Amino acid sequence: MKRKGLLLALFSALLVLLTGCNQLTVLDPKGPVAKTQSQVIIFSIVTMAFILLVVYTLYIYMLTKYRASKAAPDYEPPHVEGSKWLEITWITIPIIIVAVLSVVTVRSTSAVEKVPKGYEDQKPLVIYAASSNWKWHFSYPEEGIETVNYVNFPTNRPVEFRLYSYGPITSFWIPQLAGQKYAMSDMVNTLNIVAEHEGSYMGKNSNFSGEGFAHMEFEALAMAPSEYDKWVKEVKDTAPELTESEFDKLLETAHVGRQTYSSTHLDFRPAPEGENAGHNHGGENGSEEMDHSTMDHSTMDHSDMDMTEESSGHEAHN
Repeated sequence: MKRKGLLLALFSALLVLLTGCNQLTVLDPKGPVAKTQSQVIIFSIVTMAFILLVVYTLYIYMLTKYRASKAAPDYEPPHVEGSKWLEITWITIPIIIVAVLSVVTVRSTSAVEKVPKGYEDQKPLVIYAASSNWKWHFSYPEEGIETVNYVNFPTNRPVEFRLYSYGPITSFWIPQLAGQKYAMSDMVNTLNIVAEHEGSYMGKNSNFSGEGFAHMEFEALAMAPSEYDKWVKEVKDTAPELTESEFDKLLETAHVGRQTYSSTHLDFRPAPEGENAGHNHGGENGSEEMDHSTMDHSTMDHSDMDMTEESSGHEAHN
């Protein structure tokens, strides 16, 4: 027993030391969206820690007060009726806890889905973030440029990421700027962020999507507005255009490094939103296949019907 207690104490001390080596990125927000989520996480942790403290205190108290004693063999404990107020108390407290956590969760979720307060009057920078095995494509329709495996944006300006996928479901996540949101093949999800500090932030795919998902990391670089404009101009002047054949080659290649282009794939391979929703990357071929399939079924149905009529005729004749 003493050895187990010593090992438990040693493990707890080691865990405390290790947690102090590196600060959790989700608790080091660099924007209002991540700050809101960080506050909710801390509030939830404090609430649960308080609940555990109360529960374990009562647990120790009850074990101590009502522990077995050296009573006479014929001792019979007195009969005690249940307490109405105790029952009301231990039913009401969990309801209050769940209600408080629910209100905090709903309000914070609603807040992070919108443009952060103080930035509503600014026009957001729209960036399409598309995933493929196993890379990220960032398209800037306003600037007419595209990058692969890295994304740059200005500070103190709302950025609207429009997420979708050219393969399995992935999860777009920049922990210091916003929470994760899924990227799927037949729809576009929107994620709003604002970076209030310049710096390089880690972005990643937080949803298992195959053997190469661990390599789906990218750099999110928050730049001063003047530096961002300079970078956009440099890309337009020096980077090659992205052709459809080059884009198809990118999709087929499993792992690539950073790439930069002076045009986007949205011109010939639009995102699955609006008229394209539900038919992502299918194009006319997908419609033709559907039509052929429908025609085949129709032909089959008519053939079956003719065979049925002939059979009925023979039976009637017989």
